[in-house]
Amino acid sequence: MSRPFRFGVNLLTPAPAAEWRAKCRRAEELGYDVILVPDHLGMVAPFPALVAAAEATERPRLGTFVLNAGFWNPTLLAREVATTDALTGGRLELGLGTGYVRAEHETAGLPYGSPRERVDHLRRTVAELDRLLGSAELPRSRPGSTGGTPTPRPAQSRVPLLIGANGDRMLRLTAEHADIAAFPGARPGSVPGSLEPLTAEELDERVARYQDLAAGRAEEAELNLLIQLVAVTDDPEPVLKPLLERQPQLTLDDALALPIVLAGPLEDVVARVRAQRERFGFSYLTVLEPYMEAFAPVLERLRAESA
Repeated sequence: MSRPFRFGVNLLTPAPAAEWRAKCRRAEELGYDVILVPDHLGMVAPFPALVAAAEATERPRLGTFVLNAGFWNPTLLAREVATTDALTGGRLELGLGTGYVRAEHETAGLPYGSPRERVDHLRRTVAELDRLLGSAELPRSRPGSTGGTPTPRPAQSRVPLLIGANGDRMLRLTAEHADIAAFPGARPGSVPGSLEPLTAEELDERVARYQDLAAGRAEEAELNLLIQLVAVTDDPEPVLKPLLERQPQLTLDDALALPIVLAGPLEDVVARVRAQRERFGFSYLTVLEPYMEAFAPVLERLRAESA
């Protein structure tokens, strides 16, 4: 039996307090299950943005999509996670990834490392978070002291962990530790910091590889896909023109068939979402902020069908 759908929106654009709260409330009004924030320089700082989102809303879960592990010291990250989960009333979902934009690391004065080094750091981060957040308390400000102020604890007994993965080592880590396996539906492109979309057949292979690695799990993970473009329209060609210019190897039909693209009449898009759940197992879809309103009719129709 297929999992019920969940829908998230990744809010990318910084905004003053009133505007930020207003768009979080709008996401809740539209029926989104999760309000998410990225971890890129020039965008919002993840944890304060999520606390503000919690103050403006009541129902949605709140998540990072995804933290760049290379930006974070695991012990300090554990403190951020515990505090944010406590301040949001146990609504946090922690998303982690290796990061893929070298220029951001250089701007921050942080090492970028090889792909292997970045995966190794993420693995250490996951292990340390498990140790710290699963222990009686986080380290106190005075090592060795038994006194002092109690340290923050998460409201949840386990903060759900999402890992964004595509390569084999990342898929193994995801299979071993993640409650939510997030597939970006793209790979790093030839231009630094760019992404190249995966075809449906390539994504089939990646999902199958994950399922092989996760075969021994006691409980199946939720599978997530990041949708990069949404357009409910009878004429998708003009909407897809920028994508085709960035990806000249694609034809219009190729672009329409990409799993990360949902473009066409409403009934066709709704059918695509259902078909992708059946084919790949994606029951949790994330859309980007520019498409929050465009995806809303699709979300509403799928909700009505499952009611």
